[in-house]
Amino acid sequence: MDKLRALNYFVETAEHASFSAAAKRFNVPASSVSRRIADLEAELGAQLLKRSTRTVTLTEVGNLFLHQAQEILAKVKLAEQTVHEYQTEPSGVLKVSAMAGFGDQILQPVLERFVDQHPKITLDVTISDTLTKLGRDDVDIAIRGGFAPDEHVIAKRLMDNTFIPVAAPQYLARHTMTQNPLALTEHAGLFFKTPAGPNRWYCEIQGQWHDVSGKTQLTSNNGRWLINSAVKGKGILMLPRWSVSRELSAGLLTELTFEHPVQVSRGQDLGIYLLYQKVDYTSPKIKAAVDFIVESIVGNSATGG
Repeated sequence: MDKLRALNYFVETAEHASFSAAAKRFNVPASSVSRRIADLEAELGAQLLKRSTRTVTLTEVGNLFLHQAQEILAKVKLAEQTVHEYQTEPSGVLKVSAMAGFGDQILQPVLERFVDQHPKITLDVTISDTLTKLGRDDVDIAIRGGFAPDEHVIAKRLMDNTFIPVAAPQYLARHTMTQNPLALTEHAGLFFKTPAGPNRWYCEIQGQWHDVSGKTQLTSNNGRWLINSAVKGKGILMLPRWSVSRELSAGLLTELTFEHPVQVSRGQDLGIYLLYQKVDYTSPKIKAAVDFIVESIVGNSATGG
C-alpha cells in the first residue's frame, strides 16, 4: 500500500469531512479515496473515521492520528522543498582549492563578492600549491597554474601566468646588468619552489635552450617571502606578473628586459586554470561559482580592469 498517498487521502478527507472533497482535490474517484483509507485502517487495526450516508467524522483515535499525519506530511513537503531549492538555488558548502598568492591576492575578493550574492553558500577554501585530483580529493573547484591540464576535467583558462624577471632598484644600482641573458648566471637568484622543484630560468638563443639561472640566494614556496627579499635587494626574482604588479607600480621592483626572453619553461604557454569535473557542473552551487569566477577574472582582464 502507498502509505504516503493514503495519508494524504485521510488528512484531506478528515479536514473537509468529505470523501468527495478529497476525491476532487486529488482528481480520483471518491470510491478510491474510501478504499485507500479503509486499507490504512486495516493495516493499523483501528477505525479512524465514522462513516454515514451524509457525513464523515473522526473517531477518538482518528483525531490523534490526524495530528501525527499532518506533521508527517508537513515534514515531507519541507523535505521536497529543500531538495528543490538545492537543485535550483545555489546553496551548501563550496570547497575550493587555490594556489598560494593567487588565492589571497586575486581570488579572495572575487569569492567574497560571490557569497554576497549567494548567501546560502558557505565557503571552504584551501590554499595549496599541491596538485589536486578532483575525483580523488574532496574539492569542488581547483585553481592551478602551469600548462593546460590533461586530466579528465574541464579546464577554463582564467589568465596568463607568464613569469617575468624583476629586481629592486638598489640591487640594480649595485650590480651591472646587460641585455645578454647568459649573464644572469653571475647574479644572485631568488627561486620559487613548486611541488616539482624550484623554477629554473631558461632562454632560447638561435634554437637552443640555455639554463640561465642565477646563483641560488633563496628558494621558497612562499611568494610573499620571495617578493619581500627581492624588494630588499637580495637578488633577481622570477614570478608571474600579476603577483608583483603592486611592487612594479610602486617602483619597489623593476622588470628586467633582455635580448632574448627569459622564461621558467621551455616554450610552453603558462596560464592559470579553473578546474572542475564536468558532471559537477549540474550542481547549482558549482555552476554559479564557475560562471562567476570566470566572468570576474576573464571578463575583467578583457576589459582591462
